[in-house]
Amino acid sequence: MMWMCLAALLGLYFLFRWYRERETVPNLQEKYVLITGCDSGFGNQLARQLDRRGMRVLAACLTQKEADQLRETTSQRLQTVILDVTNRDSVAAMAQWVKDQVGEKGLWGLVNNAGVGTPIAPNEWLTLDDFIRVINVNLIGMIDVTLCLLALVRKARGRIVNVSSAAGRVPLIGGGYCISKFGVEAFSDSLRHDLSSFGVKVSIIEPGAFKTNMAVKATFKESLDRIWSRLPSEVKESYGETSFHNYHRRFDSMLSALKADLSPVTDSMAHGLTAVHPRARYAAGWDAKLLYIPFSYFPTMVTDYVIAKL
Repeated sequence: MMWMCLAALLGLYFLFRWYRERETVPNLQEKYVLITGCDSGFGNQLARQLDRRGMRVLAACLTQKEADQLRETTSQRLQTVILDVTNRDSVAAMAQWVKDQVGEKGLWGLVNNAGVGTPIAPNEWLTLDDFIRVINVNLIGMIDVTLCLLALVRKARGRIVNVSSAAGRVPLIGGGYCISKFGVEAFSDSLRHDLSSFGVKVSIIEPGAFKTNMAVKATFKESLDRIWSRLPSEVKESYGETSFHNYHRRFDSMLSALKADLSPVTDSMAHGLTAVHPRARYAAGWDAKLLYIPFSYFPTMVTDYVIAKL
C-alpha cells in the first residue's frame, strides 16, 4: 500500500511538472538571444532552431567563414558577430555590438555554449598551459562574456543558459575539461542565487555523449600522440606503453558511443530560454539521465572502483 501511494505521488509530481513546463513565454519574436560557439555543434543547431521560431538570434562565431555559412541558411533576422571568448578586447567589442542591437529591450537570452575538449590525458602527462587553454575557453571566457552582458540580461529580466557537461558531475578524464565544467556548475549556481531577485533565471545544460566537432576522433588521437611524444622518458617508463595504448582504446570506445542527434541538448537549451518555468538543470541524453548523473551520487569508493576498471 505504501509503495502504491509513493508511486501515485511520484506520478502526480511528474504530471504537475509536465503541465507547468508547457507554458511558453509570450512575444518570443521580439526577444533577442545571444549564443556563443555557433560555428558548429550545439550552438549552430540552436541558432537555426530559434531562428525558425522567429526569435532574434545574435550568433557569435569564431571565424568569418562559419558566420557566413550560418547566415546563408537562416533568415535575415539572424545576425552574426565574430567572438573569441578568450580575448578581452573581442568580448568587449561583442558586448558593445549586442548593446547596439538590442537597444532598450535588453538581452532576453544568453547561451554560453563555446567550448573545447582537448587536450585530455592523465594529469601528469599535461602541462600547465594545457589546463589553462581549456579552462580559459570553457570557464574564464564564459564568466567574461556573462559579466559583460549581465546588465542587458537583467534589464530584460531574461535568461542565462550555461552549457556544462555530465563530466561536470563525474570526472572520468584528466585535464582541464572536467575541471572547467565543475567550475561552470558552481558559477551558474551562484549566479542563479544572485539574480533570482531580479527575475533572471539561470539554467545549466548537462549533456551526455554527443557527436560534435569538439569530439572528433582525429583531434583526440593527434592530441594524445603529441602529448606522449613530449613526455620525459621517466614518465613514459613509469606509465608504460600499455597505458598509452589503453587511452587510445578508451577514446575509440568513447567516441563510438557518441550520439549524432543533438536535439536533446538544443531542445533543453530552447526550453530554458522560452519556458515560463525553466529548470535549473537539464540532463540531456539518456546516458546523462540514467548513468552519469545518478553515478555522481554513488559513494566515492564505488565511483573510484568503476572509474579504475574503465
